[in-house]
Amino acid sequence: MKAATDVSIHELIELGYEMVASDLMIKAGAPPRFKRNSEIQEVPGEWPILTGEDTHRLLTGLMSEKQKRIFEETSEMDLAFQLGEKCRVRTNIYRERTHPAAVMRIIPMRIRSLEELGLPTVLGEVTKHKQGLVLVTGPTGSGKTTTLAALIDIINENRACHIVTVEDPLEITHKDKKAHVSQREVGIDTEDFMPALRAVVREAPDVILIGEMRDTTTMHVALTAGETGHLVFSTVHTASAYETLDRIINMFPPHEKAHLCQRLANSLRAIIAQKLVPTADGQGRVVANEVLIVTPTVQKAIEDGHFNDLYAMMNEGGFWGMQTMNQSLVRYAKAGVITEAMAIMNAGVVSELKQLLRR
Repeated sequence: MKAATDVSIHELIELGYEMVASDLMIKAGAPPRFKRNSEIQEVPGEWPILTGEDTHRLLTGLMSEKQKRIFEETSEMDLAFQLGEKCRVRTNIYRERTHPAAVMRIIPMRIRSLEELGLPTVLGEVTKHKQGLVLVTGPTGSGKTTTLAALIDIINENRACHIVTVEDPLEITHKDKKAHVSQREVGIDTEDFMPALRAVVREAPDVILIGEMRDTTTMHVALTAGETGHLVFSTVHTASAYETLDRIINMFPPHEKAHLCQRLANSLRAIIAQKLVPTADGQGRVVANEVLIVTPTVQKAIEDGHFNDLYAMMNEGGFWGMQTMNQSLVRYAKAGVITEAMAIMNAGVVSELKQLLRR
């Protein structure tokens, strides 16, 4: 068995990368563990149970002096680092029973295409817009970052433009191809989201990626940028197109609802809601998604605030590349990629999905 002093975060990350693990988990009172295919697994080999002193040494070693001071004051720290040309590691360090602990998301550096990810090819068409707002939504760990990276990479390969990203932390790095890419990390390249977003419109951007729509101010900035000649990408932690629009609307005072619906109708281009579903063989996960493309009919429904009509429009919008989460799950289930039980577990509308499976 390794001695605790021989445990190396970088060695563990490299092993996790080779095993295609999504996360490395570190805490006092337990050996290191991986999360792989949505399940917690022991790290192969003999690894020691870590003490509080071990986790303190391992995790503070990842922080700058400024980050250490912030962690001591707040007991929370988000940061990212890179392992050679293999992967970047998005890390959340926190206290668990007084000792430092961490979950580290392992993000391969290679940007996969929409085809490799199993995403609908219609999403490539979304990148051709010159202005507007595109939202990728889903719970934590649903692959939003990977999807956004694929979309940004398409633009990078095909358009001579300026792409500016504001992220906390920076997760996937983009090398300049046809585009000029500027990536800004909160806490390192800028103090916070808001100063960066106020400045971004003075940086001659054509495409803007906002890591997350966190509050009404961020929403306003994203909408305004989308209305004034920029293509804006961002994420929201919601499970469906309806929930996304409902969340945005309910973040604002009631008297602003009508105006906000009009702004959304004019600037929104697409919502992609997704989740990762374990495969039937237990060896991986596939991305199931709901796609709302803003056609003139969808635009009118959003302007009128008739969000309940959007589900039927997605159900019948196959010609435009739209689909519901249930339609995506049924395709996987009927192809044997996922089990029917797993499809039902991840269904948007369970009764409807059961009917679709029986057909």
